[in-house]
Amino acid sequence: MSAAATRPDLGAYRRFVVAFSAGKDSLAALLYLLDLGVPAHAIELHHHDVDGQGPTFMDWPCTLGYARAIADHLGVALYVSWREGGFARELARADTPTAPVVFETPHGIGRAGGKGPAGTRGLFPQTSPDLRVRWCPALRIDVLAAAIRNQPRFHDGRTLVIIGERAEESPARARYAVFEPHRTSTAGRAVDHWRPVHDWSEREVWVAIERARIRPHPAYVLGWGRLSCRACIFGSPDQWATIRDVFPAAFRRIAAREAGSGKTIHRSFSVTQLADHGIPFPAVRAHPDERAQADDPVWRLSILTDPWTLPAGAFGDRAGPV
Repeated sequence: MSAAATRPDLGAYRRFVVAFSAGKDSLAALLYLLDLGVPAHAIELHHHDVDGQGPTFMDWPCTLGYARAIADHLGVALYVSWREGGFARELARADTPTAPVVFETPHGIGRAGGKGPAGTRGLFPQTSPDLRVRWCPALRIDVLAAAIRNQPRFHDGRTLVIIGERAEESPARARYAVFEPHRTSTAGRAVDHWRPVHDWSEREVWVAIERARIRPHPAYVLGWGRLSCRACIFGSPDQWATIRDVFPAAFRRIAAREAGSGKTIHRSFSVTQLADHGIPFPAVRAHPDERAQADDPVWRLSILTDPWTLPAGAFGDRAGPV
């Protein structure tokens, strides 16, 4: 059933919580919500910082700044969550529990978790569907749910959680329900889950962003087809070649940790070998301002761009988990 056919009664909700990666799909879902007449003051974006408010290790340095610039432009609230120490701490974890989740609230900082079973990592996540070895989703899974469960304000009125997942991305996502109760919903806490762009094509996503004149995330401009971590373990040879070429310090950090672990991230190749098989995206040389911004945690570019042009990564390299 299409997203339009399962559109909830938006007037029934007090607040609208958008899981906001700052990628094209979550941005399109946010813009669609505003187009439907949901007031900006009723919307809040929730962004998860993979590197845990610490030095850049896996993610794009600019992503949080980009998300804040969009929130400021559209007049919506933005709340950030992270695991203490981020990805790097989890990679180094030795006989300790996964770190607690920390999350911003309207009234300060909340915390949850950190009391699970002790465990040891030492190895990067592996490119496998088995989440016991591809453990990086564990840094994100249930983080938004933890923030909802641990704030009494979500007991006051109905909440609609919005996710930008699309059926076109993979057969697994095509099977997701468009509308359903959220996992945090209880008798005293009414929370629903809506995927408003589930049946959209990528072209429709880019049309919505073009209409708003919002500058795409630098990753897309430089040639990436999707926004995940800059050093995503599923990175294609061209992605790794591009990182090595224009973000050499970031590449060296990953390559050194991979070599020190004694096991490659990819089943058959090290990141250096993958880069050797790839060709850097041509767009990285054509857009020096975007290249500099991508590596800068302080957002310095205009969030609007005119004329708006389709980024080089659109309909392109989509390497990443399904």
